[in-house]
Amino acid sequence: MPDNKSRPSQEHPWENGWAPDTSRAPGTRRLWLAGALAVATVVACVTAIAVGDKPADGTSAARQGQIEETSPGLISFATPSVSGSPTPSAGRTSASPSASASPRPQGSSSPRTSASPAPSAAAPTKGAPDPRPAAVRRSVQSANYPDRYWRSGRGTVRLEQAGGSEFREDATFTVVAGLAGGSCHSFVASDGTYLRHRDFVLRAERDDGSALFRQDATFCPRASSFSGAVMLEAVNYPGHFLRHENFQVKLQRFEHGGQYAADSAFRLVNGLA
Repeated sequence: MPDNKSRPSQEHPWENGWAPDTSRAPGTRRLWLAGALAVATVVACVTAIAVGDKPADGTSAARQGQIEETSPGLISFATPSVSGSPTPSAGRTSASPSASASPRPQGSSSPRTSASPAPSAAAPTKGAPDPRPAAVRRSVQSANYPDRYWRSGRGTVRLEQAGGSEFREDATFTVVAGLAGGSCHSFVASDGTYLRHRDFVLRAERDDGSALFRQDATFCPRASSFSGAVMLEAVNYPGHFLRHENFQVKLQRFEHGGQYAADSAFRLVNGLA
């Protein structure tokens, strides 16, 4: 039979060689500690929720609203103002500068040589400023014969030396927006006729209202190798420019060479009349 070793009496533990383990808390003490920890956790959660739900004071709210209104990178959904005062609008357009009094060359520095179709005039946008040049009075001076100017007479245009009042009147034209549209120009003589090319000769004729006339009477300024001068290209004959030959102004295809460049360079100066 196994030995029956009974547990020593706990009435005198030290005398019997047995001592209780005091490093471990009794079961009741563990329950108290667990309960206290649970209560502390609940209190902390309730406090955090109460602080998070507390509404911001008036100063903080006002400051936040100011930041939303002034910060450019934020999108504000503020309530519309009821004061009736206008607010700046993103769609406001600034005043457009007035058109330059003197025409300027358009396009590239070298003439076009391809036979591409003439550019069509773009329909102006409603409410947008008119990009076409303003009407101004100009005389057309030759770059290589600076003492000679265009003069309309007897139905054609020639280069002539400056003369009296009659010459100044015949050599002064009103430069208006091109009849064929775009940023090109048309030239109106003092008698109301328009300068147009016909049979490749520049002439002064009355507007017959046809589309052909509007195209023949429209010329686009291009850059010239002469300072302050332009080359005038026919809108319906790309690569063809006005030039003087034997002092008569004609329309001829572009040529590489100093003589053509000089004969086709003109300066639009203040009107002589």
